[in-house]
Amino acid sequence: MEFLLAIDWPLLVIVSLLTAVGFVALYSAGYSFPWRIEGQIRNIAVAAAAMLVVGLVPMKWVKNMSVPIYIVGVLLLLATLLFGVTIKGATRWLDIGVGRIQPSEIMKIAVPLFIAWYFQVRDEYLRWWDYVIAAFFLALPVALILKQPDLGTSILVFCAGFAVIFFAGLSWKVLVALVCGVLVSIPIAWTMMYDYQRQRVLTLLDPSSDPLGAGFHTIQAIIAIGSGGIVGKGWMNGTQAHLDFIPERTSDFLFAVYSEEFGFLGDVGLLILYSALIFRTLYIACRAKTLFERLIAGAIAAIFLMYSFVNMGMVSGILPVVGVPLPFMSYGGTAFLILGICCGLLMRISAGSRRRPRKK
Repeated sequence: MEFLLAIDWPLLVIVSLLTAVGFVALYSAGYSFPWRIEGQIRNIAVAAAAMLVVGLVPMKWVKNMSVPIYIVGVLLLLATLLFGVTIKGATRWLDIGVGRIQPSEIMKIAVPLFIAWYFQVRDEYLRWWDYVIAAFFLALPVALILKQPDLGTSILVFCAGFAVIFFAGLSWKVLVALVCGVLVSIPIAWTMMYDYQRQRVLTLLDPSSDPLGAGFHTIQAIIAIGSGGIVGKGWMNGTQAHLDFIPERTSDFLFAVYSEEFGFLGDVGLLILYSALIFRTLYIACRAKTLFERLIAGAIAAIFLMYSFVNMGMVSGILPVVGVPLPFMSYGGTAFLILGICCGLLMRISAGSRRRPRKK
């Protein structure tokens, strides 16, 4: 009974609706791949179990585990760089004997936890150089992930960690200076990018320049979204998906399938759900009792925002294709697990903010 009272019901309702909508869209996209549907059911169950377990863990324990989780994650990234398994030119996996793991996924939650722990420890003695140190703790795993290379995951890890630094009180003047520095360094960054990454940017500017190659994904996704019209073609009636024109339609490009079948109105409803999720997360952050909890909740809000914005942006053709799943909808065991852990942390933070001190 105490656990039921501790649940943040608005958050649970929003997440459940997104998961249900995602499963409906995935069933249509992958009904010819029954193992994908069965696998998604398993992924949802594992994420729900992770949310339950993490929701019962005291935040004091979470804070104490932040440092070892970060250190182990960085060591695993170094091991991946030296001994990792290379698939299709990317060294992102580490063989541990009983299977393969992708250490970069751990850093999506390990980095914000560690940086939040650092600012909590330094709260009373915070100086400008603490932001520099925090930036180093962020840059190290991001650089190792970029080396794999994995642009999509590095963007998500960077945004989650930078959100903690920003919410910890980073000056707007520094933020403006950083933005200007990034703009000035674009030509240098362009020369340091891999060929396939430059090709993605060029394809973003003109997908028709390579319609059967790098631009194929974007062109077919845009066709699917546009053909959905106002109300869509109806569930299970999407032609682009069912005729195999949309690649990766159960994972990264599931939004194209959803848009084709449910149309503009369906997209508006989905945007409302994601907006509600982000605002609820920020509300939990505002009510958190400690700096550590506020920073973690703020970072999770940034994770939800970047997951949804980057995925919808790349499918719609306004961002390069970087391989980011749509949160609570796309097929993927690791992504669902991370999202489940994030929701469990939010549940625990929300419960702590609503708990009243006992009367003596």
